[in-house]
Amino acid sequence: MAIKEYWEMSKEVFSNKNIMSIALTNMSYGLIQQAWNPFWPKYLVDNLGATAVAIGLISGIRTAETMLFSLPGGLLADKLGRKKIIVWGTFLRTFSPLIYLLAPSWEWIILAALFNGMTSIYMPAFTAIVADSMPARRRGTGYGVYNMITRFPNIISPIVGGICMDMWGYVLGLRIFLTVQIIVSLSITYFRWRYTEETIEVKSKESIRSKFNLELITEQSRPLQIMILVAIIGSFSGRLVMDFTNLYALEILEISNTQLGLIQTIVGIMMVVLSLPSGILSDKYGRKNNIMVSRVTNPVTQWVIAYATTFELYAAGRLLNGAAMAFGGGGQHAGGPAWNALIADLIPAEKRASFIGTQNTLTALVGTPSAILGGWLWETYNPEMPFVVSGVIGLVAAGLFWFGVDEPSKEEKLEMIEEREQARARRRRENKKTDSTT
Repeated sequence: MAIKEYWEMSKEVFSNKNIMSIALTNMSYGLIQQAWNPFWPKYLVDNLGATAVAIGLISGIRTAETMLFSLPGGLLADKLGRKKIIVWGTFLRTFSPLIYLLAPSWEWIILAALFNGMTSIYMPAFTAIVADSMPARRRGTGYGVYNMITRFPNIISPIVGGICMDMWGYVLGLRIFLTVQIIVSLSITYFRWRYTEETIEVKSKESIRSKFNLELITEQSRPLQIMILVAIIGSFSGRLVMDFTNLYALEILEISNTQLGLIQTIVGIMMVVLSLPSGILSDKYGRKNNIMVSRVTNPVTQWVIAYATTFELYAAGRLLNGAAMAFGGGGQHAGGPAWNALIADLIPAEKRASFIGTQNTLTALVGTPSAILGGWLWETYNPEMPFVVSGVIGLVAAGLFWFGVDEPSKEEKLEMIEEREQARARRRRENKKTDSTT
């Protein structure tokens, strides 16, 4: 019965053209990226002369760019529509791997970081169009199915990439994968332009006058305001270690590229296997429980990694982290199936991208110096220190979420869904009347 239920839910989610388009293109990009990305920090250190602080600086620049482009991207997505922003943002993703491929020293990666940050202009639209396209009464399950597909590259690519790096070395291995990445990026741009469908009614150009103001935060309900604050603190915590987790394994524990790829692959399998069950649990028992599993477990794993002295202990920390990410998605960043489903429950479609853009901008604003601080802690004290500090801050965010966010009941969610569907139907009727008179 369970297998039949899973199959029916999967068919319901992927009967939507947008979900198929976004999921398949995301999976295609990830198949290549996950083959080389785990080894990128080590390549920067060994081949381009970067230090831990330099890696943190590059990450900080990328985060600052997110701050600059995410909110305008969210506002434009709610005004001009999701599709245009997604297509142009996807095209911008082509430039970073091109610069990576040609860079003679780590300083050139700063330019790539600028382009990479600019792509954040389409992330609110990307997240919103997925939320718009999910079945409203089964969002948790929908996100679970969606994440099963998009996380599939985590199963295959890391182990393949690790073997290739050990066989070919970082220089040849990175060049091959980056070349393929550029080709895939261009192909995905065309595919999204051709097959993605708009999910909201595009407004006239005269109405595009929105800009950031405090009302984007103050007009939200208290749970959403707390979620923004939790996202900010969690972002700072996650970015302390995000660029150093794999480097710690390769530099300090001295495990091989193949071993790191194996860990990433096992983590990927775990996340794929748990994606759908976690989504079903989210729909059945609420989003908050899933998010809390992630928010508490993730900081603990940072301490496990910090004090790991063997391959086995490091692997245990990463596996525990993978399970946490599958259930809640939060911890290293704002997002994940339960988190996104809760936002979609609380925010109407016409405001989702703006809210997500606001969230991303504020998390980037506070998180910008975090990676630089992580690199400074690595070099000034010891490589374990960023992970210890990250764990402490992460638990603060978890406590704030638990005591500050009250999730609507199932009955309240159903009422909100019905009210939004009725409001959308009214707007459609009014637009038809307007069109007929003009």
